[in-house]
Amino acid sequence: MTIHDSVLELIGGTPMVRARHLDTGPCELFLKLELNNPGGSIKDRIGRFMIEAAEREGKISPGATLVEGTAGNTGLGLALAAQQKGYRLVLVVPDKMSREKIFNLKAMGAEVRLTRSDVGRGHPDYYLDLAETIARDTPGAYYINQFGNPNNPLAHETVTGPEIWEQMGRDMDAIVFGVGSSGTVTGLSRFFARAAPNVELVLADPQGSILAGLVNEGRAPDAVGTWTVEGIGSGFVPSIADLSRVHRAYQVTDKESFLAGRELLRKEGILGGSSSGTILAAALRYCREQAAPKKVVAFVCDTGNKYLSKMYNDYWMLDQGYLEREQHGDLRDLILRPYSARDTVVVKPDDLLLVAYQRMKLYDVSQLPVMDGDRIVGILDESDVLMHVFGGEARFRDPVSTAMVAKLDLVDVKRPLAELIPIFDRGHVAIVMDGERFLGLITRIDLLNYLRRRVS
Repeated sequence: MTIHDSVLELIGGTPMVRARHLDTGPCELFLKLELNNPGGSIKDRIGRFMIEAAEREGKISPGATLVEGTAGNTGLGLALAAQQKGYRLVLVVPDKMSREKIFNLKAMGAEVRLTRSDVGRGHPDYYLDLAETIARDTPGAYYINQFGNPNNPLAHETVTGPEIWEQMGRDMDAIVFGVGSSGTVTGLSRFFARAAPNVELVLADPQGSILAGLVNEGRAPDAVGTWTVEGIGSGFVPSIADLSRVHRAYQVTDKESFLAGRELLRKEGILGGSSSGTILAAALRYCREQAAPKKVVAFVCDTGNKYLSKMYNDYWMLDQGYLEREQHGDLRDLILRPYSARDTVVVKPDDLLLVAYQRMKLYDVSQLPVMDGDRIVGILDESDVLMHVFGGEARFRDPVSTAMVAKLDLVDVKRPLAELIPIFDRGHVAIVMDGERFLGLITRIDLLNYLRRRVS
């Protein structure tokens, strides 16, 4: 096997896999595994390409500061190249980005500045506008500007497109992709216009983005929506975008995206990210609509390792309303972690407080039911632990029973929602009972999530 001198040499040359277990109608679906790039996404390609182009053009010198606005993966691609080449990298990212991406960026040495995700282009806190401002105000800084950098599409025109064409034996009918900065669509459009004009370009666009409307109807919707999928979709058309050869666009909801991504893992063993789910959902729709067999390529554009706390977290999916839950018409509908399903994180009276604290941290909960068998005998929250151990850290080794609250706020499962409010006003959680049987806990955030799902 070849020995490489840098991780940057591993970018590109990603595998192509034929889907075997998905319902693709009369078509064959081939998955381009961009998650196999060293930084975990297709954006590794443009991260290296744009930096090396700036080096060749004399726009950056050794030790320079690079600045970019990114929804995540471009930042990781840039961080990979900047780290290896010795550049300082400042990234401005919207606050809807998954925490795994933020941890990853910081671990690679990038400086991350979070900004609002609820504002649009032209607002000073919009991530691209803020990045441009930081670059302008930082002496000697170079603004990468993926949305306006011609080397972004050039990377896909000269490398990605030819790579796919050769892998497919120069025999394919369509390719499905998402659009973020638009480098992929523009580069592939230019390449296939020369190499194979018959190949159809198919856009997967999150619901709320304006791009599907531009492709299908020739005009943008009156208002830009919001979406949770990261890295694709747009409220404006980047200056480098060329959508003129896109044959068809599919608008995909967040729910459909996340469920398609989970199906990809369950059926094909491929752990893709949220935008990969959007692309797969559109590709499956396209394939099933065809009357004759076609060879279709779709990008798995990044790894799902960056979304374990979101789309691969059942509790997050339930909170967002993306997974269906059994409805009972009573307080059970508000319980996120039912005790009967053994989803409730609990402790026993004789467990150490240190064990309770570690479970709170591990499962990101602030209170634990104390169970003696299947009988609830107490509740323990962060303040109970703090008050017990403050001034005497050795008390972490005391049993839970010494710090728990035994006077419980029990509420019958059939009681109305209004009876939860006085409990929350006291700073407590509601302990839902069916007779003598403990069903689970309801917190303030559980009630908020329930009310939000009803609005949705």
